Amino acid sequence: MTFLATQFSAQVLDWYDKYGRKTLPWQIAKTPYKVWLSEVMLQQTQVTTVIPYFERFMARFPRWWISPTRRWMKCCICGPVWATTRGRATYIKPHSKSPHCTAGNSPGPLTKWRRCPGVGRSTAGAILSLSLGQHYPILDGNVKRVLARCYAVSGWPGKKEVEKRLWDISEEVTPAEGVERFNQAMMDLGAMVCTRSKPKCELCPLSNGCVAYANHSWAEYPGKKPKQTLPERTGLLPADAARRRGVSFPASAGGSVGGLFCFPQFGRRSGATRVAGAAPD
Repeated sequence: MTFLATQFSAQVLDWYDKYGRKTLPWQIAKTPYKVWLSEVMLQQTQVTTVIPYFERFMARFPRWWISPTRRWMKCCICGPVWATTRGRATYIKPHSKSPHCTAGNSPGPLTKWRRCPGVGRSTAGAILSLSLGQHYPILDGNVKRVLARCYAVSGWPGKKEVEKRLWDISEEVTPAEGVERFNQAMMDLGAMVCTRSKPKCELCPLSNGCVAYANHSWAEYPGKKPKQTLPERTGLLPADAARRRGVSFPASAGGSVGGLFCFPQFGRRSGATRVAGAAPD
């Protein structure tokens, strides 16, 4: 490895103490709930955009609620949650498969967190390390970028072998003490300094050992996701749906709109044809 693990963490922590973010809304009186909410909201969305959504959400849903099991209860919860987070890149959606969240309590240990929909290893590690100081490494998009450039890890991080290599490095450099500061520092470093484009390498605490910086090859890391052909899907809606009220229903679980209210949709019959631009029958 380019750095000794202790050298790596020491330089990152020193940078964080001087320049890291410490006054974000979810960093004040930290709880697992606040950290979980911030981690979900920050997916594909910048911090400055998330802050007002986070504050609005916390004002309406200040703590864990009992995961609803009845369909009508799910509908009552889904509407307010969606309304509170709409406009973001990623919606917050309640899940019927989250029995671990009970009123006033978080799911508990890492194994239970990882059974919650949408919570993977990195998110669970962030929740437990940032809010409770438990020793878990993380590997979100910002951390992947920092480690891939510093250690010249080639390939798209979505590939298992590349991801495993990055996890191994993350585990190695995460210190035994001060893990909550270190993990926050790594996320801040990726968001503020080691950015996707135009990274501020001259301000980076790791520039003295970063392979990409030494080789002027930061643009090569991490590797890009292979292009895929997007699937096409056709559905039919009632012609007067847009003029009606009260005809929307919760979409079935899964998919991009699972759990959100949508107009009734019908799949097209095999072999059916329709004139382009004409309204469906």
